[in-house]
Amino acid sequence: MMPANFQQDFFSLFNLPRRFQIDGIALEQAYRDLQAQVHPDKFAHLPEADRRLSMQWTTRVNEAFQTLRSPLNRARYLLTLHGVDTQEESNTSMPVEFLMQQMEWREALEEALQAKDMGALETLEQRMQHETRNLQQQLAADLDDTLDFAAASGIVRKLKFLEKLAEEIHAAYDEIDN
Repeated sequence: MMPANFQQDFFSLFNLPRRFQIDGIALEQAYRDLQAQVHPDKFAHLPEADRRLSMQWTTRVNEAFQTLRSPLNRARYLLTLHGVDTQEESNTSMPVEFLMQQMEWREALEEALQAKDMGALETLEQRMQHETRNLQQQLAADLDDTLDFAAASGIVRKLKFLEKLAEEIHAAYDEIDN
């Protein structure tokens, strides 16, 4: 049996509260349950229209799962549901202290890469993960408690910077390994 409403939001699809803080285990279980319902193999013997609908649902369930399991994507999605554009492409203004921290981290990354210093990379990655956790806690408070969507939008933009830096750190690990 397919889910009833293709227009429902991702939280409703998985029967989860519309919050930043979600139960990851409940999300995983709901995903597996839905996948079992809509998987194309279950519809292989049915008419083309049913198979196509199954594929559409499978795509929707996968997209919803990928969105909700990523804290950054989940925050973006929640803000979208509240009609808030995070302006990640157009609004790159950041608090000065955050920009200074970014410059410091990028310099540390460059130095670690040039020195082929895995320890320095690990230290930088740990500092960045700590900062990411702190920002995610603030994001949870802004989205779930105070409903301060403007502040949450600013945190999403900061987390985007940190996500990009994390990718650069992983690329640096690869470069040092080779």
